[in-house]
Amino acid sequence: MKTIGLLGGMSWESTVTYYQYLNRMARARLGGLHSAKCLTWSFDFAEIAAFQAAGDWDSAAEAMVSAARQMERGGAECLVICTNTMHKMAEEVQDAIDIRLLHIADATAPAIREAGCSRPLLLATAYTMEQDFYKGHLARNHGVSVTVPGADDRAEIHRIIYEELCQGEIWADSKQTFLDIVKKETGAGADGVIFGCTEIGLLVSQEDFEIPAFDTTALHAKAALDFALGV
Repeated sequence: MKTIGLLGGMSWESTVTYYQYLNRMARARLGGLHSAKCLTWSFDFAEIAAFQAAGDWDSAAEAMVSAARQMERGGAECLVICTNTMHKMAEEVQDAIDIRLLHIADATAPAIREAGCSRPLLLATAYTMEQDFYKGHLARNHGVSVTVPGADDRAEIHRIIYEELCQGEIWADSKQTFLDIVKKETGAGADGVIFGCTEIGLLVSQEDFEIPAFDTTALHAKAALDFALGV
């Protein structure tokens, strides 16, 4: 089994979920006392969030590249960025290391295509919903075109992610907000929903929707374990 490098802490709430998924899947596949071989780098997310809010993506990229290089020197044989938003600098990180970076959109797209979705709804941070780095990657590399909610709904989703989910707060009214947004967008033609922030799966799940839901955290973790096991 190869060693998986987890570039996490953004936020640590979802990094915990990555660790749980990886180890539970390793045990399910291999049995007994088996677990995933991992190295974890955990950022102080307040520092990264400040870069994001200031639009200082260069400093954010420098921090990511530095951590990735240290993970590689420490023995990681592949790298997983445990957040959708910070895939904004995925190319810079991959260019700085020799090991494979497993892109979260590459892990998610096959499930979308397999489900036959042609207009999935992307729920994520405002950065991910509004900028091109994630939507463009899906379109250019996988032929997947996504839709996003309106401006007011995007702002509320972003607020819930940063003010609640990243701080371990799970509220029923916020879950209802997500359900209402998805219902509205389904009525407008959305035929799937992408949990495009790794914390969203803490609030909602496939059971909450009649359309296919794509939990990027679970799909990314599966891709990492597949790579580690040579599947």
